[in-house]
Amino acid sequence: MPSPTERANAIRALAMDAVQRAKSGHPGAPMGLADVAEVLWRELLRHNPNNPNWPNRDRFVLSNGHGSMLLYSVLHLSGYPVSIEDLKNFRQLGAPTAGHPEYGECPGVETTTGPLGQGLANAVGMALAERQLAATFNRDGHPIIDHRTWVVVGDGCLMEGISHEVASLAGTLKLGKLICVYDDNGISIDGETKDWFTEDVPARFEAYGWRVIRDVDGHDPEEVRRALLDACADQSRPTLVCARTIIGFGAPNKQGTAGAHGSPLGDDEVADARRILNWGYEPFEIPQEIYAEWDCRESGAALEAQWQDALDAYRVAYPELAAELERRLGNDLPAGWAEDLEQFARDAQAQGDDLETRNSSQRCLSLIAARMPELFGGSADLTGSNGTRFDGAVSAAGEGAGNYLSYGVREFGMSAICNGIALHGGLIPYSGTFLVFMEYARNALRLAALMGIRNVFVYTHDSVALGEDGPTHQPVEQLANLRATPNLSTWRPCDTVETAFAWRAALTRTDGPSALILTRQKTRAQHRDPATFADVARGGYVLVREQGELDAIVVATGSEVELAVDACDQLRAEGLGVRVVSMPSVDTFMAQDEDYRRAVLPDSVRARVAVEAGHPDAWHRFVGLDGVVVGIARFGTSAPGNEAMSALGIDTNAVVEAIRRVTAAGG
Repeated sequence: MPSPTERANAIRALAMDAVQRAKSGHPGAPMGLADVAEVLWRELLRHNPNNPNWPNRDRFVLSNGHGSMLLYSVLHLSGYPVSIEDLKNFRQLGAPTAGHPEYGECPGVETTTGPLGQGLANAVGMALAERQLAATFNRDGHPIIDHRTWVVVGDGCLMEGISHEVASLAGTLKLGKLICVYDDNGISIDGETKDWFTEDVPARFEAYGWRVIRDVDGHDPEEVRRALLDACADQSRPTLVCARTIIGFGAPNKQGTAGAHGSPLGDDEVADARRILNWGYEPFEIPQEIYAEWDCRESGAALEAQWQDALDAYRVAYPELAAELERRLGNDLPAGWAEDLEQFARDAQAQGDDLETRNSSQRCLSLIAARMPELFGGSADLTGSNGTRFDGAVSAAGEGAGNYLSYGVREFGMSAICNGIALHGGLIPYSGTFLVFMEYARNALRLAALMGIRNVFVYTHDSVALGEDGPTHQPVEQLANLRATPNLSTWRPCDTVETAFAWRAALTRTDGPSALILTRQKTRAQHRDPATFADVARGGYVLVREQGELDAIVVATGSEVELAVDACDQLRAEGLGVRVVSMPSVDTFMAQDEDYRRAVLPDSVRARVAVEAGHPDAWHRFVGLDGVVVGIARFGTSAPGNEAMSALGIDTNAVVEAIRRVTAAGG
């Protein structure tokens, strides 16, 4: 029977062979962590290779995603549909074994990692989701949601600031089913970390409120086993297991050095490592007896079958709860969930009340939450300002079921935690902060878009109109940044009606995140006939139609729509036929068929103006080089909101002059 070391050496061999074949990659971490992975994946991790998405599986996150061959190797060895050919094609075009693990591309990969520290944040979100679902659905004798979240981090993850944000919150929340293994090898790309990373990591995590298991020999299977079992025994708080490892273990000349970190070992070093490890097999050759020892398909099927039996009993005992749980896990929205929201939009259209769109959003949320119990909200210490807490919200900070969390001043951590909640399933997260502070969280938002997960980002205080807080808080370039992000749907509504449509679109969407951009100041309710009202869903539509011949088109978003309408009214008296197009969602508008887009923005009319209190560059795609964009290409100024807008050229007069300019040039 193969020994634990021989089973671990299978990981080492596959990792160094795949990196060598690809001429690219990171062999060191997989080789150093192989003994830990062998114990965890074969003995403790509850998973089923036959069904990687079994709902009650343990979650495993490799936060130091550059060590992806560790994950691909254990997936292959334990029986997931990751073939030896997939490993041979590591880092190649079209292969599921990408350079860093990618969610949705490779079975068994729970999240996309690579940007260091975010995997830890995702794991915190997964553990939080598990706790909330367990509190909601478990009953005495029926622990239908009961699993752990395991995450491996390296020195780089713990150097990143996001690790502090999320580990601190995890300790405060006492997420006892979260277990983090720290790959303490003291090496990063630049060399030995003693010159730039000298803090006492165990003491740091103890200060967060974590339980810490120190000084585990990461190459002693028995010691690793004891530590991991010990970690499982205490569910009162999260646990950090500090495993001392040697990066590139087995490579005689490069182990323990940066030379094993981020590049192939080289043919000679690989051959020497084979001799040191007593691995006498050809590249990518794994003996059948080692495959047999690694195979987790039978045990995994038994675990899932046991859970299915428990689910059957749960259905009998609690049929309504079981139906609700299965609906959520199936990613289905409640029947009729949008009815109240749609009626609210119709009522808002009829009543015509002026309202801050952040407050419009809060009213929408209260209606949605009453029908959608899986909605899980929060804010980065700006709940009142963002309007993110809905009527009846219950804090998720305690042991019981909750649906709202104050994340503290942790924009990046909050956004990445919400990614983890979305990835876990069973909850739909949204989070709030000021638009300018999106910059803190930018990479988490990017990963949400890359993974194609439903996560709603609420960004308020959307322009220089927020006023006196000044240029540090006044966004300028952020909208352009969001709209340039692939697979992110961005909505900037002009009034309550558009805000309701934005929320419906964000929650209906299942293949990517959405960003809702909302005002601090009141906006004017716009008039719409029934056909115009329906067209809001198209992301861009004719709000005000020209009288007589069409002379010019003004495209606007958000609070600047009313400026465009006022300019249109003023110029109509002068005999100009001006059309106002409201475009709350550029990406949604661009997804419409060409005939619709041309009907809204006919090619024959080149006299065009766009107005938005943000950076102007992106709007030239709609107005052309001969059009005019009324925007802001500089930082803001500290003044009351309306004064700041006028000082920066965002007012009705500026729009009127721009329209006159383009019509004169065309005439």
